[in-house]
Amino acid sequence: MKIKQYSPLLALLALSLQAQESTSSFNALRLPTSSHVAALGGQNVTLIEDNPAAGWANPALYANVSDLSVGLDFMTYLSSTSWMGAHFVKAMGERHTMAFNANYMNYGSMDETDASGNVIGRFSAKDITVGTGYSYLLSDRWTGGANLKFMFSNLADYSAIAFAVDLGFNYYNEETDFSLSATLQNLGAQLKSYDESVRANLPISVNFGFTKGLNHLPARLHVTLTDLNRWSSSDYAIPDADASAPNFTRKALNHLVVGLDILPTDQIYLSLGYNFRRAYELKASGSSHMAGLSAGAGVNLSRFQFGVSYAKYHQANSSLMFTAGFKI
Repeated sequence: MKIKQYSPLLALLALSLQAQESTSSFNALRLPTSSHVAALGGQNVTLIEDNPAAGWANPALYANVSDLSVGLDFMTYLSSTSWMGAHFVKAMGERHTMAFNANYMNYGSMDETDASGNVIGRFSAKDITVGTGYSYLLSDRWTGGANLKFMFSNLADYSAIAFAVDLGFNYYNEETDFSLSATLQNLGAQLKSYDESVRANLPISVNFGFTKGLNHLPARLHVTLTDLNRWSSSDYAIPDADASAPNFTRKALNHLVVGLDILPTDQIYLSLGYNFRRAYELKASGSSHMAGLSAGAGVNLSRFQFGVSYAKYHQANSSLMFTAGFKI
């Protein structure tokens, strides 16, 4: 009898996403959905931008996106792994905004072997997420919103299905260039798992953040507190260089993502970001190898947008992300 072995790909999945969340499934949900967010550290819930992908992290932000906006994103992740996204936003009157989103994570193909290590074929793996979003303008400065997402994951002959809901609120004062947000992401459950005897959790996350334009400087500061519902040591992938679990100070820092936009003109941005948790979890031999840093740039024209970012999600690989948007 042939026993199929999928351990190489399972190792890849664990390797690539353990730094994002060590105890959950469908962790592709945690990847940034635009090059601008990726450049600012990979997690941001307060970025006010005319980009239809903005609401995927915080559905309240759809209210700031122009009617009939389309966004396309592409990310090189690890080795042959890539991520793609498509987003569409439609304004429904003065206060209501609808959005439609689709994301595709391709893990590539690998050899399938039997128990003796003989190659008996090839197999592939992928994650697909589709969803719809809604935001409502509560007042001149307050908005609320929600996303409903359905996820399908395939690994060779096995599959998993799940659904999730995001909730978000945003306060934005255009005069002072100040944005404040709170979100609850990926609240849901698996409907079908790879192994029916085990139902893994989704990467539920409570986030809080603010963005503030700096006085007398063409720059904007972003501060995001992520995974505020997770404080257990088991929620972290402990680096090989650490002999013990993280202390409270380290855990607190691991919730922090900071970013800076430099704005030479109203149409151009240059971005830098630092993700403390990513740097910690990818640390090897006492050094993070610049893993927590990210950078990017973009141009926002009247009808078109272009952006690119650089980040590291694993020591051995760098990631590039490209964003293009336009108004129909």
